[in-house]
Amino acid sequence: MQVKFTVFGEPQGKARPRFSRKNGRTYTPDKTVLYENLIRAEYLRQCLWQRKEPLAMHIRAYYSIPASASKVRQAAMEAGLIRPVKKPDADNIIKVVADALNQVAYRDDADLVLVVLEKFYSRQPRLEIEIETLEAVNL
Repeated sequence: MQVKFTVFGEPQGKARPRFSRKNGRTYTPDKTVLYENLIRAEYLRQCLWQRKEPLAMHIRAYYSIPASASKVRQAAMEAGLIRPVKKPDADNIIKVVADALNQVAYRDDADLVLVVLEKFYSRQPRLEIEIETLEAVNL
């Protein structure tokens, strides 16, 4: 079994926890909380599936093509010949998606035993997320 869904907008990573000097507690920045809520809402809107077994997740992050790039370079980016080597880092994208889907798509993100992230350029920035049972994965 597998599910696929899309989150439109520029990919964002999980921001570091912040420390409040006022009360001495750590907190997650609002921008990260909003992005996690968007991922969770899109998952619930596009599919509803929860598993309690080893899972694989494939994330494709599509970044905006810079307007400052030449037309030749933009065409190469759109064709996948030039790939983004920029922030957010792969581990931060994986972390924001895995945390957002905790208790929604799976019991705990510890159930994820295989995670793949690919970065591309596109005219339509987005995340495409696919989750499937481990036996469905073609290794």
